[in-house]
Amino acid sequence: MISAIAFYLFALMTVFAAIMVITAKNPVHSVLFLILAFFNAAGLFVLLGAEFVAMILVIVYVGAVAVLFLFVVMMLDISFSELRQGALQYVPIGLVVGGILLAELIFIFVGWHIAPSAMDNRITPMDQTVQNTEALGRVLYTDYIFAFQVSGLILLVAMIGAIVLTHRRRPGVRRQKIADQNARRPQDVLDIQKVTPGKGI
Repeated sequence: MISAIAFYLFALMTVFAAIMVITAKNPVHSVLFLILAFFNAAGLFVLLGAEFVAMILVIVYVGAVAVLFLFVVMMLDISFSELRQGALQYVPIGLVVGGILLAELIFIFVGWHIAPSAMDNRITPMDQTVQNTEALGRVLYTDYIFAFQVSGLILLVAMIGAIVLTHRRRPGVRRQKIADQNARRPQDVLDIQKVTPGKGI
C-alpha cells in the first residue's frame, strides 16, 4: 500500500513537472521544474529497485545538466519576448507531430506482450546476495565492455567536435605563445642598473 501511494505520488509529480517545463513562461522556472521532474523520476527508479540508475540520474542530470541549463539561462541576455514572436505559426505542426507520437505510443501499448523467453533472458546474479549495482557493474564491464568503451569514444569525439565548431579566432586578441615564453632569455627582458645612493637612476 505504501509503495503504491509513493508510486502514484512520484508519477503525478513527474507528469506535473513535465507539463510545467513546457508551459512555464519564465525559462528559469522551466529549468527548476525540470530538476523537480528528474528528482521524481529518480524516486520511481528507487521504487523499481534500480537505485544505481536513480543515483546517476540525480548526480548527472540534476547536478550537472540541469544546473548548467539554469546558469546558461540566467547568464545569457536573451530577449524571450522576441523568441516567442511568431511561435503560434508552429503550433499546428507541433500538434500533428505530437498526435503521431501519441498514436505510436498507443499502438505499442495495445500490441505489447511479453515474449515467452523473456523471463529466461533476464539478468539475474548467480549469488542472490549480490546487490543491483554490483550486478550491473559486472555485466557492463564484462559482457558489454566494448560497447561501453565505444560509447565513451563517441562522446569524446562529440565533445571535441563541439569545441572545434564553436571556437572562433578573433583578431586583436593577445594569445599566449608557450614556445616564445620558453625561449625567452633573462638578458632580453631584464636590465640591471647600478644606482648611486642618493641620486637615483
